[in-house]
Amino acid sequence: METVAPSLIVRVAMRPMTKVLNPLMARFAGGRHLPLAAQLRHTGRKSGRSYVTTVGARVHGDAIIIPLTFGNQSDWSRNVAAAGGCSIRIEGTDYQATGPEFLDRQEAAALTKATYSPLQRAGFRLLGIRQFMRLRAVPT
Repeated sequence: METVAPSLIVRVAMRPMTKVLNPLMARFAGGRHLPLAAQLRHTGRKSGRSYVTTVGARVHGDAIIIPLTFGNQSDWSRNVAAAGGCSIRIEGTDYQATGPEFLDRQEAAALTKATYSPLQRAGFRLLGIRQFMRLRAVPT
């Protein structure tokens, strides 16, 4: 798998804000009132600890698509890939998510077009998001 690092704008502008925004987002993620933010529960590949991470995610059919704002080297994405899945809460519904796949922008184009608004997709381009994770969704 090719290493995909976060874009310059994400490293300079967004990464510092995550320390402030993540605790706030975590309170509302996965609920019905913040539809783009989901709660992803995963296990550390080295520590074995359980983690909850806030990610942007949407469901389309049996697929969950997650834009990789911080690239495929973020701890949570590496943990999910190593474990072969995770659990995730999106808009108040819990899913078991299996079969993680990393997709580049072209491979994910049809799915992102069906799942995200034109404004959201423009935001992905503006932020330099070049990769997505697709998972198979099974409601629990």
